[in-house]
Amino acid sequence: MAIGVGPSRGVKSDINVTPLVDVVLVLLIIFMVVTPMLQRGKDVKLPRAAKVEAEKKNTDPVVISVTTDHRVYIESEELSGERFEIRMREKLAPAPGRKILLKGDTSLDFEHVRKVMQHARNAGAKGISLGVEEIKR
Repeated sequence: MAIGVGPSRGVKSDINVTPLVDVVLVLLIIFMVVTPMLQRGKDVKLPRAAKVEAEKKNTDPVVISVTTDHRVYIESEELSGERFEIRMREKLAPAPGRKILLKGDTSLDFEHVRKVMQHARNAGAKGISLGVEEIKR
């Protein structure tokens, strides 16, 4: 019986992809869980516009959402009337010139959105931008 130094027979040199698939699936699950949390404010159907103002990356706006059932949220906190203005003052106190992004559902009358804008102005908001969805051409 001779011991040779050549290619061994019967040994496969295939790559085991199981650990790679496991890592990719874990990353996919993480992104599926984290992505909905990246959206600020409540989920509303925004009006559509052909021309949209470019977002400035260095600003962090206060997001106000108005849903179809006329509920008003600052970020994800539901507020109304006087409580809304008090909370807005608290949000604007550290940075009085902070931008406001108002996301109103398309099914709302503008009168209701205007009232929310007036409450924000009463709280000291200097500029309010309306959230819209860009029409892709």
